[in-house]
Amino acid sequence: MSASLVAVLEIGSTGIRLVVAELLPGDRWQVLDRAIRPVALGRDVFTSGELSRESLLECLSVLHNYRELLSGWNIADENIYVIATSAIRVARNRDIFIDRVRQETGFNLTVVEGIEENRLMYLAVRFALKQDLPLFWRASSMIIEVGGGSTEIMLLRRGQMVAAHSIRLGTIIIDQRSGFRDGVGASQERYLNESIRSTSGILSAEMDLAHVRTLVAAGSDARLASEHAGKELNENCRIIMRNDFIEFAEKIRSMNIEECVQKLRVSYAEAESLIPGILVLKLFLENTNAAQLVVPMVSIREGYLIDLTMGVDPKLQEEFFSQIIASAVNLGRKFRFDESHSRHVSKLCMLLFDALVKEHGMNRRQRIMLETAAILHDIGMFIKASGHNRHGQYIVTNSDIFGLHRDEIDIIANVIRYHRGEKPSQGDIEYVTLTPNDRMLVLKMSSILRVADALDRGHSQQIKNITIERRQENIIMQTDRVYDLSLELMGIEEKSGLFQDVFGYKVILS
Repeated sequence: MSASLVAVLEIGSTGIRLVVAELLPGDRWQVLDRAIRPVALGRDVFTSGELSRESLLECLSVLHNYRELLSGWNIADENIYVIATSAIRVARNRDIFIDRVRQETGFNLTVVEGIEENRLMYLAVRFALKQDLPLFWRASSMIIEVGGGSTEIMLLRRGQMVAAHSIRLGTIIIDQRSGFRDGVGASQERYLNESIRSTSGILSAEMDLAHVRTLVAAGSDARLASEHAGKELNENCRIIMRNDFIEFAEKIRSMNIEECVQKLRVSYAEAESLIPGILVLKLFLENTNAAQLVVPMVSIREGYLIDLTMGVDPKLQEEFFSQIIASAVNLGRKFRFDESHSRHVSKLCMLLFDALVKEHGMNRRQRIMLETAAILHDIGMFIKASGHNRHGQYIVTNSDIFGLHRDEIDIIANVIRYHRGEKPSQGDIEYVTLTPNDRMLVLKMSSILRVADALDRGHSQQIKNITIERRQENIIMQTDRVYDLSLELMGIEEKSGLFQDVFGYKVILS
């Protein structure tokens, strides 16, 4: 057995895919084996809401086969990662499915949420593009993947994340609602146009799609198009010129499924998703000013491999954290937050965090969560100043922030809820439903955020820097020059009580 061998198994809407790789020194890997088995899980789920007994048995059979294949590679169970995407994610009987998979095959399955798919796809796209497409990093871009059950979309401005969305618009859903088996007619065109127009309207509120200069299209449909109409950018990426892709889409548009199988030499399962998938990409392309379609020849499985190496690549990890903050800032701008105040409170939060590591014991990932909460702590002002902490909790709970898991967003929303006002209580349902460890994180983060917010009570960014020192039972904060600190002293008096409860130190500003 070699600890450097890993396997990533993805259970998708249309098939189960496997990649076996060897992790190499220098945060690299080499793919040793790939496999795919078509399984129409999405047909069940998006029709009835549940996985059928037949599909479950078929899935288990495929997983048993993969188990035998992996035993030949002698990969330890802890190095086998099994993930499931949109079909399992929305299935009403997903818990039963997960349990059956574990009992029957020994695989521990993780359901990947939509925003997590975006994160993994971003990592894969970044790997594929390298520095071979400078325009992607200099201008506005869109990354899109049309899957069986959902479409994942990311918007970037000069390489910085603006927004990330998982939209319930996939090829299986499109086919079921409008029917593409016999080709594209007026009703299918109308359904697609209305769906894309509605989605584009939502996206344009965050970034004008007319400014998009690069459209990155991931997924098997885009990869097939690139093989017929594109050219190689590098070994992991291909490019299709705008007019060439539109011409290919019009060619596909005139075919039915049987003709796609015969003329394009694809499987029936691949042909079923091809027509709606290509047409969705065409409609999004026409909403932008992109001169070309960039197609990474990678998937979220490669993104998962990159994720496995990120822990030993500080530069990549810090770049990824910067994208989380960029996404949070753009969410704040969407709700017209006081950016100067929020960024200043965030800076003060990080000074406190870094000076008190021994006291709070939180890690680098939790640091970025606190920074995000600080950026967004006053976002609820968009609704109403009174009770804005509660309004902010609601906004963040119901928003996507690129790079953060849903449970992390729930923690951040609670930190925002308690950055002012009453302390957490057993009557607060969103708080008590967190795990004990997560409740402790909320207490630590919100107590630090309260102190940082008090240091800019007047929203004037008067205190530019502070030094922090622990003296016996006190935390002493000294400013970098003489100020009128009356507002800040009043703020510390009002807001440092939770910090003293959590850490046992009185906060003194001098």
